[in-house]
Amino acid sequence: MTVPTAPAPAGLTTGALARRLGVSPATVRSWERRYGIGPAHRAPGRHRRWEPDDVAVLEEMCRLTARGVNPAEAARAALAAAAGTAPALPAARNGAEDVNGPASGGNSLPVGTVRPECRGLARAAVRLDAPELARILGRSVDELGVVVAWTEVMVPALRAVGRKWAVEGERYVEVEHLLSWHVAAALRRAADRAEPPAGPAALLAGMPGELHALALEALAAVMAERGLPFRMFGPALPSGALLEAVRRTGPPVVLLWSQLARTADRELVARVVRTAWGPHGVRVQPVVLVAGPGWAGPRRPPGTLRPRDLGGAVDLLADLLLR
Repeated sequence: MTVPTAPAPAGLTTGALARRLGVSPATVRSWERRYGIGPAHRAPGRHRRWEPDDVAVLEEMCRLTARGVNPAEAARAALAAAAGTAPALPAARNGAEDVNGPASGGNSLPVGTVRPECRGLARAAVRLDAPELARILGRSVDELGVVVAWTEVMVPALRAVGRKWAVEGERYVEVEHLLSWHVAAALRRAADRAEPPAGPAALLAGMPGELHALALEALAAVMAERGLPFRMFGPALPSGALLEAVRRTGPPVVLLWSQLARTADRELVARVVRTAWGPHGVRVQPVVLVAGPGWAGPRRPPGTLRPRDLGGAVDLLADLLLR
């Protein structure tokens, strides 16, 4: 008796493959036509079906183009790698480039003219390529430093995906969540790998109700990179807990982050400014910094300082901590 064999699993259609890669179907067809990257097997009269080996070649091509490699060179390298004869990888292009080139397709994030690292980050985010996100972010922090990695790689990609899902609806929320998680993880690794310095530490916290914390994570990572002591309390610290933390730790400087105007509680800031500790006669109070777009406006809360950007905040914190 002949045992029937199970049918081979159906491969991906071109449309499904394009969604997986984060490019348009037209881009996939263009790559096949120009560079010979197509399904290894195609039944006569049937639509293209992309098997796992075919998908792996295109995923490798996407990774290479995301790193700035010319599409033709990336295609040759990806095909050679699949055949086990991979040559040395071609050099990546340097300088700022537009993510919306021919290889991006209709599913790209329109980030404008950006560093190659940001372009790759945007493409990997749309593909939901978690390993590539981690690689790009880790390398960006290591090679560029936290300030440049944050301002020129992470922030443009985060803003682009925020605009995209605002227009497209829930279709891109998963992209934003994955990218945000990996950005936070990269910043946390940068903050955690530095030896905690001795001395009075700055207190960093988000205002009550403020759930946005990536900018605070970036600030902590830069402070760690520069050897500045800090205590990070994260987002949405309740008002009572904030005041108690100030009294218990006696920080020389407190930075309070607010992304949104509705979380910028001026009265709570005034209470932090008035908080003092130490014996009578030599009681001290913290210098309070308010940071983030929630504090935008012509008047900052009385008795506070307001840095303009991440670099300015770190410079001000360094002056206050080291004086």
